Amino acid sequence: MHRLSLRARLVLGVIALAAVGLIAADVATYTSLRSFLVAQVDRTLNSVERDAFGGPGPEGSDRFANVPGDCVQLRNLNESVAVETQCSPAHPGGTTAPPPKLPASVTLPPQSNTRDGDRVDFLTVSAVSGSGRYRVRASIEERMPDRILLIAEPLSSVDSTLHRLLLIELLVTAVALAAMTALGLWVVRLGLRPLRAIEKTAGAIADGDLTQRVEHAEPRTEVGRLGLSLNAMLAQIESAFKAREASERKLRRFIADASHELRTPLAAVRAYAELFSRGADTHPDDLARSMSGITRESERMSLLVDELLLLARLDEGRPLARAPVQLEELVAEAVDSARAVDPERPIELDAEPLVVLGDHDRLRQSVDNLLSNVRAHTPPAAPVHVSVAQANGNALIEVSDTGPGLTEQDLERVFERFYRADASRARASGGVGLGLAIVAAVADAHGGSVAVRSDEGHGATFTITLPLSS
Repeated sequence: MHRLSLRARLVLGVIALAAVGLIAADVATYTSLRSFLVAQVDRTLNSVERDAFGGPGPEGSDRFANVPGDCVQLRNLNESVAVETQCSPAHPGGTTAPPPKLPASVTLPPQSNTRDGDRVDFLTVSAVSGSGRYRVRASIEERMPDRILLIAEPLSSVDSTLHRLLLIELLVTAVALAAMTALGLWVVRLGLRPLRAIEKTAGAIADGDLTQRVEHAEPRTEVGRLGLSLNAMLAQIESAFKAREASERKLRRFIADASHELRTPLAAVRAYAELFSRGADTHPDDLARSMSGITRESERMSLLVDELLLLARLDEGRPLARAPVQLEELVAEAVDSARAVDPERPIELDAEPLVVLGDHDRLRQSVDNLLSNVRAHTPPAAPVHVSVAQANGNALIEVSDTGPGLTEQDLERVFERFYRADASRARASGGVGLGLAIVAAVADAHGGSVAVRSDEGHGATFTITLPLSS
């Protein structure tokens, strides 16, 4: 059964249920009609007894002639036959049916069970020959307490009626089952049409087309709701695949960029080492130059590796330190450091006292990176405005410059790792493109965000949003 299709199982189930119902109805009808017809025969036998034997008259065979079509036998109480069975034709000139096979002994109720005081019982016997049957009324009459009267009436009309009923029931049942089979096939095919659509969609998806969806999914039906759920699942799968592909592309680009960034200082270290091996150890100037270059490039590699490790830890969701941080003091320290590094640049600070819960060092690094980004991409004398303010239950750190600003393409990618807005800037002065990526990752790790707005040619404003400490 489990190897059959769902449609075949549904149709077979409907046919089986219909067959059980029809057969039960046929049996009930047949049984009811048989009981009714036999009860009619019993009433007829009671009438025959009253009409033929109820009045005065001889108790012998002369009375048997008053029972056309029936067989009558009169017995003594010791079961000996007082009058032989007489079977007369039902109509004058008709043929006489084979007599009934009456039992040798008859058991009657011990007491009267009729209003007339008679002891009566009914039984069905077969004919002496052939397939005929008789309904027999056996009784001990109150007026003949020493005799047993048996009146047998043929059941040929009853059997004929029941036989016709059986043929009709078989025909009607067969026709009804055939009609229900055709109707069931049509209804099941119509009902399973959405499943076929789902099957077709699943096949297309298995072939790699994740854009396929189940069409005309009706939410009022079970199959329709299945189609809607499948569509939602497919949308999530497609989104997950796209996200994975995007992540893989970013990872490949990240690895390529990291390798490229590390290759430059490594090549410089190798060059300085080769210079040393060629005799720089005997020339003090060349030796100092080699050692200074190796130290500088090593520090650069160390800084790059540290930034990559920080981003990796933030990507893994490792928890940062959580402590109250006085935000205006942290930003003031970063501004003082920036003024010391770049004393010619006017930096204005406008801060109100705010407290956030977070990692002091990482937040300080984020502000330092924003100020370092200003130094790298704006003219030396371009003023900078730094502010710390509160808005909508959040703390906002804004760093605004008056430099050349950012293009639309830069605005979309400025927080990507290893991305440089100025592709022509040398790595020695322009960094490796991880500063703003670290700012975004640190803000996200604190439950905040970072944003940028800019009009090309009119400077840029970077905003870090952090939730205030409750």
